[in-house]
Amino acid sequence: MSEVATLVLVVEDEAQMLRFLRNALSAQGYRVVEAETAREALVAATTYNPELVLLDLGLPDGDGIEVARQLRGWSRVPVIVISARGREDDKVAALDAGADDYLTKPFGVQELLARMRVALRHAALAGTDSTSTVLTSGPLRIDQARREVSLEGREVHLTPIEYRLLVLLAKNAGKVLTHRQILKEVWGPPYASQTHYLRVFMAQLRRKVEPDPARPRLLVTEPGVGYRLKDS
Repeated sequence: MSEVATLVLVVEDEAQMLRFLRNALSAQGYRVVEAETAREALVAATTYNPELVLLDLGLPDGDGIEVARQLRGWSRVPVIVISARGREDDKVAALDAGADDYLTKPFGVQELLARMRVALRHAALAGTDSTSTVLTSGPLRIDQARREVSLEGREVHLTPIEYRLLVLLAKNAGKVLTHRQILKEVWGPPYASQTHYLRVFMAQLRRKVEPDPARPRLLVTEPGVGYRLKDS
């Protein structure tokens, strides 16, 4: 029996962009469900249970950020925002609302497909390997049971805060986490605006796990938005 193709919900009201996405995804073997409004998007999400959502922000009857927020109220489906809005504030708002990634128009097909693969892989790992005690990303290995971190087989000694920070990023490898999300998870809600804490500890962590901390390859900065651990 052949494997059922991944179902993608595309939420886009611009006819030309919708046609572009439909053709690009269909050519790669994805099944596509379309919605042109916020209301249609939420109905389609509950009706078809898609495995990934591509979400525009500027919809005729509402903002895509609110759609992402409502989806997160009941679903863990990966959401990639595709929008002409390129401001940092819009990216942060979308990611804080629950989006997994943010792609600014115009974009290339290969970049979109790569980000989709990362989002789907992350969702699969979260669903099937949530009990795993070992996290890996390239040369980095984190044994949660032993609280041990190694890089290319060499043990790395981390402080408790550095360890929690690295584990959070590793559990979300490939996904951009905003400053606020990281601060709330690692330090707690009262510290959500204390970005200087995060800058200091990220610099310390990079000195321990990056071959060249000035040119990080594992712990990547998303300017004005947050950080992500590069997905291997």
